Amino acid sequence: MNRQQILIVDDEEVNRAILRGVFEDEYEILEAENGKEATVKIARSNNLVLILMDVVMPVLNGFGVLKFMQEEGMIDKIPVILITGETIEDSDDQAYSFGVADVMHKPFYPHIVKRRGKNIIELYQNKHNMEARLKEQEIAIREQEKKIRENNEFMIDALSSVVEFRSLETGEHVRRIKYFTRILLKYLMKHYPKYGLTAEKVDEIARASAVHDIGKIGIPDSILLKPGHLTAEEFEVMKTHTTIGCEMLEKFRNDQDNDFYRYCYEICRHHHERWDGNGYPDHLVGEEIPLSAQIVAIADVYDALVSHRVYKGAYANDVAYSMIINGECGLFAPDALECFKLAKDDFFNIVEVVKLFKFS
Repeated sequence: MNRQQILIVDDEEVNRAILRGVFEDEYEILEAENGKEATVKIARSNNLVLILMDVVMPVLNGFGVLKFMQEEGMIDKIPVILITGETIEDSDDQAYSFGVADVMHKPFYPHIVKRRGKNIIELYQNKHNMEARLKEQEIAIREQEKKIRENNEFMIDALSSVVEFRSLETGEHVRRIKYFTRILLKYLMKHYPKYGLTAEKVDEIARASAVHDIGKIGIPDSILLKPGHLTAEEFEVMKTHTTIGCEMLEKFRNDQDNDFYRYCYEICRHHHERWDGNGYPDHLVGEEIPLSAQIVAIADVYDALVSHRVYKGAYANDVAYSMIINGECGLFAPDALECFKLAKDDFFNIVEVVKLFKFS
């Protein structure tokens, strides 16, 4: 096993010899006669645990070495003790401003240098070990959070698929809604920074979109599976899937400040709202409609148009696109609609890929 290394940097041989004698029984000793030589050895070594360095040296002084270490990101990893003959207070201040571990003045007592050096080595090693453990814990926590998200998403998708299965849909509706929602949100994040979207928020809203129709589990089969247009009375019952879904979500609510729950609730309740207030269940107008619901509203309508349902056939991609743009399915949020225009080809491609896999 390679011994830990200490670098002694001093242009006076006698000083290097004294310091070498202090540490050579326990450490491998490297020496440099000037700062330039020191920077080379620092760059080449991967086992340095301490640098003992003079300030006044030829070619490159001690502060030049400290600047080099600072620029290379080494000053926090390798402790430096400056051993200097200068007694000017400003010199000490400059040294500490670089982040040195300690400053000692010549003449020095070898046993004091040894004690301080070993204490500093131990301190830095404990610090590095602690940082490594914290990093490992952070990685473990992130992996755990990822697993929890994946498990939650699996359960949400499974529950949402129950609704699809019951309504005789293909089983891919929820997955496509998430794709469409994510695409629209990415365009919105890129072109409309005013909404403050982040990659994390995009991910959470896309995952939450899976519950948009969860309330349909409470709609009678005679209405949900009716192979034709609903009567006015039946349509009023169908509308209640938005509030039924929210009632279901409320029963599982355990964190009032949870953003993911809020997105689920907003989408479930408001994905049938329209910009002019002619949607349901609350007839929200304009910006009263939560952003998450504005996006899912377009994704849901587009997928409904291009998919086979018990009450209708599938429209072609371009026909469905035109119907939404022309307001035949209600008025949508202007910014969300602009993103839909940008995402046109993405939407078309997803539908065609689904068809390809379906018939292959």
